[in-house]
Amino acid sequence: MPRESVTDIKDKKILVVGMGKSGKAAVQAMVKLGADVSVQDNKKKDELDPQLIAFLEGKSVTCYLGCEPEDMSAFDMLILSPGVSPDLDFIKEAQASGAEIIGELEIAYRIGHGKYVAITGTNGKTTTTTLVGEIYKAAGRKTYVVGNIGVAVISKALAAEDDSWLVTETSSFQLETTKDFQPEISAILNLTPDHMDRHKTMENYGKAKAAVFRNQTPEQYCVINHDDEECMKLAKDCRAKVVPFSRKTTLDFGVYVDGDTIIIKDEEGKITEICRPVELKIPGAHNLENALAACAIAFFGGIPAEVIAKVMREFNGVEHRLELCGTIDDIRFVNDSKGTNPDASIKAIEAMKENIILIAGGYDKDASFKEFVDAFDGRVKMLLLMGKTATKIKDAAEKAGFTDSIILKDMEACVREAYRIAQPGDVVLLSPACASWDMYTSFEQRGNHFKACVQALER
Repeated sequence: MPRESVTDIKDKKILVVGMGKSGKAAVQAMVKLGADVSVQDNKKKDELDPQLIAFLEGKSVTCYLGCEPEDMSAFDMLILSPGVSPDLDFIKEAQASGAEIIGELEIAYRIGHGKYVAITGTNGKTTTTTLVGEIYKAAGRKTYVVGNIGVAVISKALAAEDDSWLVTETSSFQLETTKDFQPEISAILNLTPDHMDRHKTMENYGKAKAAVFRNQTPEQYCVINHDDEECMKLAKDCRAKVVPFSRKTTLDFGVYVDGDTIIIKDEEGKITEICRPVELKIPGAHNLENALAACAIAFFGGIPAEVIAKVMREFNGVEHRLELCGTIDDIRFVNDSKGTNPDASIKAIEAMKENIILIAGGYDKDASFKEFVDAFDGRVKMLLLMGKTATKIKDAAEKAGFTDSIILKDMEACVREAYRIAQPGDVVLLSPACASWDMYTSFEQRGNHFKACVQALER
C-alpha cells in the first residue's frame, strides 16, 4: 500500500521547481493523480525541449519559465528538483505561507509502493547501487534501480508493487528535502568535502547525508564505512542496526576482508565467506569498499551468499567510472567522468597506479585541490586542464611543485594532446575532479564526448 493516499494529491496546488529528469517525472505523476500543477524553471520556453512544452500546454499546466510566480501563497506544496536549493527566496516565501517543501524522492516514497534500499556517500554511489541492483535481480526480486543514478524514483514507485525493491542512489540534495522517507536498508559509503558551494560546511553536508537513516527503526539496517571517521560519527545518532564494513580491520560484526577473502559475520557471530578481492573485476581499493558495502546490503537484506558471490565475480562496473574505452598503440584511454570531486579522482589515480596523463577541470564547486595534487605522487606525468577550474588546479599544482601542466580549450584539444605526448604503456585518464556543468549538461555527456574523441583518434 502507498504510505499516503493518492486522493490526497487530487486538486492539491503543486509547484514543481526545476525541469530536469526528476522534475519532468514529478510533473507527469502529479498530473496523472489529478493535482493542479504548475512548473517553474529558470530556463525560458525556447530553451526547453519542445516535446516537454507541448506536454505541459496539453495538460494545462501553468508555466513560470525564466521567471518566478508572484504569489507564492497560492501553492500547497513545492516539489524541488535536486539541483534547486531550498534556500532560494521564493521557496522560503512559499514555506512561510504554509506550503510544504519536499523533493521528488519524498513524494515518490509517499504515494508509491515497494521497499527501499537507499545508498548515499560522497563517492561510489553509482557503482554500489548498480551492483546491489544486479544482486537483487539475480536473487529473483522485483527490483528497480533508481534515483541519482539517472532514473527518477517516482517514475518507478507508482508502478512498483508492495514486494518490489527500489534500490536507490540518493544524493545530499535529494535527502535534504525528505521528511518521512524510510528505507529498509540505508548505506553511507564515505564522507569527504563536496558541494560546499551549496552546503557551506561539512557539518551541513553530513547532516544532509544522515537524513538517509533519520526515520529508520531498530529492526532496519544501516550500512556504514567503518574505515571512515566522519561516517562513524554520523552513525552514533542512528537508531537502525548499524552494519559496519571494513577493508582494513577484522570486525566482530559486519563485512570485512580477512587475508584474501571477503567475510560476513552475522549477529550470532556466524562467518560466511563470499569471494576473494582478486576475483573482482572492478579495480582499486575504493571499489573493494563499494563491493563490501554491496555485500552487507544484500546479505542483511536476506540475499543468499552464493547469489552475492556469483554477481560479485561477474560485475564489470559502470559506464563513466574507470571505464576502459580504447587502447591505441598500447596507450589505454580510461573514462572516469564520474569523478566529479577531488576525492573521487584521487581514488581513480590510485587505482591506475602510474604513468598517467590526466585530463581534469570543470565546474567549480568551491573545492580545494591540494589533496588531489598531492595524490599525483609520481603517478601523474602530465596534467591537461580545461574548464572553469583549469587555472585554479594549475595554481594548486604549481604550489605543490608539479609544473607539467597545460591549459587547453576543450576536450578535443586535451585528447589530441594526450595522444601526442603519450608513450606505450601510459594511461590517458579523464577524471576531472569537478562537476561538468560549465561545459556539459551532465557527467554522462562529458564522458561520451571523451569516448567520441578517443574513437576519432582511431580513424
